[in-house]
Amino acid sequence: MKFRKHILLLAFGIVISMLTAQAKDKDKDKGKETAAGQRVDAGTFGIFMNGRRVATETFSIQQSASGSDVISEFKTEGTSDQAVQSSELQLGPTGDLRKYEWKESSPAKATVTVTPNDTFLIEHYSMRPEDKPQEQPFLLPVSTTILDDYFFVQREVLAWKYLATGCRQNKGQVQCPQGQNTQFGTLNPHARSSMPISLVFVAKEKIAIRGVDRELNHLDLKSENGDWALWLDDEFKLVRVLVPAENTEVLRD
Repeated sequence: MKFRKHILLLAFGIVISMLTAQAKDKDKDKGKETAAGQRVDAGTFGIFMNGRRVATETFSIQQSASGSDVISEFKTEGTSDQAVQSSELQLGPTGDLRKYEWKESSPAKATVTVTPNDTFLIEHYSMRPEDKPQEQPFLLPVSTTILDDYFFVQREVLAWKYLATGCRQNKGQVQCPQGQNTQFGTLNPHARSSMPISLVFVAKEKIAIRGVDRELNHLDLKSENGDWALWLDDEFKLVRVLVPAENTEVLRD
């Protein structure tokens, strides 16, 4: 067990190190070094339902010696009653959960916080500012993956965990066996529910993104709530998500 854990930590470090090296090269040219750590990824995702853009997620991922910080904001579009939610996911150097915070600022005001507590996770939540915060424990380890509603960058972080556990590094490249299936435990704080999910590497394939052919890594996410398809580029950044059952497509801007 100790040997397997050592290999897992080493693999996760390889993926993060490769991402960090790529970010350093780009940020050095642009003068975007930050005191909080190295920016690994940042940008926006457009969320489309039935071909119409309905929301935007703006995100950033910072990585330092103490771990990673994943910050995201989700805003709906085209409605008079705009929904605005934000989240911050703090991970340790090996990807374990340190803290997760979720806030809704519109149309309601609600908060959720998840932190480790000994051998389990504990969630504090309040659906209105005047409400007394409620508490709910989950018998889940700190290695549990946070997959909250509406934050697609968290699926990118999950894909990185898959690369670390289900794939191998060869001459600076991460290679995944076709059909490799890896299971993860997840927690959805917004829904206050947990469930196992699995990721499978399908193939490296060429698909059209906004009319331009790109060769991307295709992963399938399978759960009791339905299947999602994820596509990542060669820098392991999430480019496209497809949720067929909900006629939803997510595209990196």
